[in-house]
Amino acid sequence: MRMTTESVDVRRGVPEGAAERVAELYWEAFGRKLGAALGPAEKGRRFIAAHLHADRAVSAVSADGRLLGVAGYHLAGHGLTGGDAAAIRAAYGQVRGLYRVFLLALLERTPARGELLMDGIAVDSAERGRGIGGLLLREVEAVAAEQGCRRIRLDVIAENPRARALYERHGFHAVKVQRTPWLRDVLGFGAVTTMHKAVTR
Repeated sequence: MRMTTESVDVRRGVPEGAAERVAELYWEAFGRKLGAALGPAEKGRRFIAAHLHADRAVSAVSADGRLLGVAGYHLAGHGLTGGDAAAIRAAYGQVRGLYRVFLLALLERTPARGELLMDGIAVDSAERGRGIGGLLLREVEAVAAEQGCRRIRLDVIAENPRARALYERHGFHAVKVQRTPWLRDVLGFGAVTTMHKAVTR
Protein backbone atom coordinates (compact mmCIF):
# COMPACT_ATOMS: atom_id res chain seq x y z
CA MET A 1 0.00 0.00 0.00
CA ARG A 2 1.42 3.38 -1.01
CA MET A 3 1.78 5.96 1.73
CA THR A 4 0.29 9.43 1.54
CA THR A 5 2.08 12.64 2.41
CA GLU A 6 0.02 12.67 5.63
CA SER A 7 2.12 9.71 6.78
CA VAL A 8 5.38 11.63 6.26
CA ASP A 9 6.97 13.62 9.08
CA VAL A 10 9.05 16.60 7.96
CA ARG A 11 11.60 17.66 10.53
CA ARG A 12 14.61 19.94 10.86
CA GLY A 13 18.09 18.50 10.57
CA VAL A 14 19.33 15.03 9.70
CA PRO A 15 18.01 12.30 12.02
CA GLU A 16 20.62 10.79 14.30
CA GLY A 17 22.37 7.85 12.67
CA ALA A 18 21.09 8.72 9.17
CA ALA A 19 24.30 10.19 7.68
CA GLU A 20 24.95 7.16 5.47
CA ARG A 21 21.35 7.18 4.25
CA VAL A 22 21.63 10.88 3.38
CA ALA A 23 24.81 10.11 1.45
CA GLU A 24 22.99 7.36 -0.47
CA LEU A 25 20.13 9.69 -1.38
CA TYR A 26 22.50 12.49 -2.39
CA TRP A 27 24.58 10.19 -4.55
CA GLU A 28 21.46 8.78 -6.19
CA ALA A 29 20.30 12.32 -7.01
CA PHE A 30 23.62 14.04 -7.77
CA GLY A 31 26.11 11.25 -8.48
CA ARG A 32 26.23 12.17 -12.14
CA LYS A 33 27.43 15.64 -11.19
CA LEU A 34 29.63 14.61 -8.25
CA GLY A 35 31.11 11.43 -9.71
CA ALA A 36 34.12 13.04 -11.38
CA ALA A 37 35.11 14.82 -8.17
CA LEU A 38 34.17 12.30 -5.47
CA GLY A 39 33.86 8.95 -7.24
CA PRO A 40 33.94 6.02 -7.25
CA ALA A 41 30.43 5.84 -5.82
CA GLU A 42 31.17 3.93 -2.61
CA LYS A 43 34.06 6.20 -1.70
CA GLY A 44 32.03 9.29 -2.57
CA ARG A 45 29.16 8.21 -0.35
CA ARG A 46 31.57 7.59 2.53
CA PHE A 47 33.09 11.04 2.09
CA ILE A 48 29.71 12.76 2.06
CA ALA A 49 28.53 10.84 5.14
CA ALA A 50 31.69 11.71 7.05
CA HIS A 51 31.43 15.45 6.38
CA LEU A 52 27.75 16.31 6.82
CA HIS A 53 26.54 19.36 8.73
CA ALA A 54 23.39 17.77 10.11
CA ASP A 55 21.84 21.11 11.10
CA ARG A 56 21.72 22.34 7.49
CA ALA A 57 18.89 20.17 6.21
CA VAL A 58 15.25 19.32 6.50
CA SER A 59 14.26 15.67 6.32
CA ALA A 60 11.20 13.64 5.36
CA VAL A 61 10.74 10.55 7.51
CA SER A 62 8.15 7.77 7.22
CA ALA A 63 6.02 6.56 10.11
CA ASP A 64 8.36 3.59 10.54
CA GLY A 65 11.43 5.84 10.73
CA ARG A 66 12.80 5.53 7.19
CA LEU A 67 14.46 8.60 5.70
CA LEU A 68 12.56 9.25 2.47
CA GLY A 69 14.12 12.50 1.39
CA VAL A 70 16.33 15.38 2.41
CA ALA A 71 16.83 18.99 1.32
CA GLY A 72 20.10 20.68 2.17
CA TYR A 73 20.75 24.39 2.36
CA HIS A 74 23.65 26.78 2.81
CA LEU A 75 23.31 29.42 5.50
CA ALA A 76 25.65 31.34 7.81
CA GLY A 77 28.85 29.93 6.41
CA HIS A 78 28.18 26.28 5.67
CA GLY A 79 25.84 23.89 3.91
CA LEU A 80 24.74 20.31 4.39
CA THR A 81 27.72 18.76 2.64
CA GLY A 82 31.18 19.69 3.85
CA GLY A 83 34.78 18.60 3.61
CA ASP A 84 37.55 21.11 2.90
CA ALA A 85 40.57 20.75 0.63
CA ALA A 86 42.62 19.07 3.36
CA ALA A 87 39.87 16.49 3.93
CA ILE A 88 39.67 15.76 0.21
CA ARG A 89 43.44 15.27 -0.07
CA ALA A 90 43.41 13.03 3.01
CA ALA A 91 40.65 10.86 1.53
CA TYR A 92 41.83 10.72 -2.09
CA GLY A 93 45.59 11.32 -1.89
CA GLN A 94 47.68 14.41 -2.41
CA VAL A 95 47.91 14.31 -6.21
CA ARG A 96 44.46 12.98 -7.09
CA GLY A 97 43.00 15.07 -4.29
CA LEU A 98 44.22 18.32 -5.85
CA TYR A 99 42.37 17.56 -9.09
CA ARG A 100 39.22 16.77 -7.14
CA VAL A 101 39.52 20.01 -5.16
CA PHE A 102 39.66 21.86 -8.48
CA LEU A 103 36.53 20.10 -9.77
CA LEU A 104 34.58 20.80 -6.59
CA ALA A 105 35.63 24.44 -6.76
CA LEU A 106 33.80 24.63 -10.10
CA LEU A 107 30.61 23.63 -8.28
CA GLU A 108 31.12 25.94 -5.29
CA ARG A 109 28.48 28.61 -4.70
CA THR A 110 28.23 31.30 -2.05
CA PRO A 111 24.92 32.78 -0.85
CA ALA A 112 24.47 36.52 -1.09
CA ARG A 113 23.53 38.58 1.95
CA GLY A 114 19.95 37.83 3.01
CA GLU A 115 19.82 34.73 0.83
CA LEU A 116 19.31 31.07 1.68
CA LEU A 117 21.07 28.92 -0.92
CA MET A 118 19.70 25.44 -1.47
CA ASP A 119 22.13 22.53 -1.84
CA GLY A 120 19.49 20.39 -3.53
CA ILE A 121 16.65 17.98 -2.84
CA ALA A 122 17.15 14.22 -2.84
CA VAL A 123 14.11 11.92 -2.59
CA ASP A 124 14.18 8.12 -2.60
CA SER A 125 13.48 7.08 -6.19
CA ALA A 126 10.76 4.67 -5.02
CA GLU A 127 8.94 7.53 -3.25
CA ARG A 128 8.98 10.17 -5.99
CA GLY A 129 5.68 11.53 -7.21
CA ARG A 130 4.13 11.58 -3.74
CA GLY A 131 4.71 15.26 -3.01
CA ILE A 132 7.69 14.74 -0.69
CA GLY A 133 9.80 17.26 -2.61
CA GLY A 134 7.10 19.87 -2.11
CA LEU A 135 6.93 19.17 1.63
CA LEU A 136 10.68 19.63 1.90
CA LEU A 137 10.59 22.87 -0.10
CA ARG A 138 7.90 24.34 2.15
CA GLU A 139 9.96 23.53 5.23
CA VAL A 140 13.05 25.13 3.70
CA GLU A 141 10.94 28.24 3.05
CA ALA A 142 9.94 28.24 6.72
CA VAL A 143 13.61 28.09 7.72
CA ALA A 144 14.43 30.98 5.39
CA ALA A 145 11.63 33.10 6.84
CA GLU A 146 12.72 32.38 10.42
CA GLN A 147 16.29 33.35 9.54
CA GLY A 148 15.18 36.68 8.07
CA CYS A 149 16.19 35.81 4.50
CA ARG A 150 14.62 37.81 1.70
CA ARG A 151 14.89 35.09 -0.92
CA ILE A 152 15.83 31.48 -1.65
CA ARG A 153 18.21 30.69 -4.45
CA LEU A 154 18.99 27.41 -6.17
CA ASP A 155 20.75 26.18 -9.28
CA VAL A 156 19.42 23.39 -11.47
CA ILE A 157 21.22 21.76 -14.37
CA ALA A 158 19.62 21.59 -17.80
CA GLU A 159 19.78 17.79 -17.69
CA ASN A 160 17.33 17.70 -14.75
CA PRO A 161 14.03 19.07 -16.13
CA ARG A 162 12.00 17.17 -13.52
CA ALA A 163 13.65 19.12 -10.70
CA ARG A 164 13.13 22.41 -12.50
CA ALA A 165 9.43 21.61 -12.97
CA LEU A 166 9.12 20.95 -9.22
CA TYR A 167 10.72 24.28 -8.37
CA GLU A 168 8.52 26.15 -10.83
CA ARG A 169 5.38 24.58 -9.34
CA HIS A 170 6.46 25.98 -5.98
CA GLY A 171 6.97 29.54 -7.12
CA PHE A 172 10.63 29.64 -8.19
CA HIS A 173 11.45 31.52 -11.38
CA ALA A 174 14.54 31.46 -13.56
CA VAL A 175 16.74 34.55 -13.41
CA LYS A 176 19.87 33.44 -15.27
CA VAL A 177 21.15 30.63 -17.45
CA GLN A 178 24.89 29.98 -17.50
CA ARG A 179 26.11 27.90 -20.43
CA THR A 180 28.92 25.54 -19.43
CA PRO A 181 29.71 23.41 -22.50
CA TRP A 182 33.28 22.87 -21.27
CA LEU A 183 31.91 21.03 -18.23
CA ARG A 184 29.71 18.58 -20.12
CA ASP A 185 32.39 15.94 -20.61
CA VAL A 186 33.85 16.39 -17.12
CA LEU A 187 30.82 16.94 -14.89
CA GLY A 188 27.98 15.81 -17.14
CA PHE A 189 26.06 19.05 -17.66
CA GLY A 190 26.21 21.88 -20.16
CA ALA A 191 24.07 24.61 -18.60
CA VAL A 192 22.94 25.76 -15.16
CA THR A 193 19.80 27.77 -14.46
CA THR A 194 19.70 29.98 -11.37
CA MET A 195 16.22 30.28 -9.82
CA HIS A 196 14.90 32.58 -7.09
CA LYS A 197 11.87 32.70 -4.85
CA ALA A 198 11.03 35.63 -2.61
CA VAL A 199 10.48 34.76 1.05
CA THR A 200 7.19 35.88 2.56
CA ARG A 201 7.01 36.48 6.27
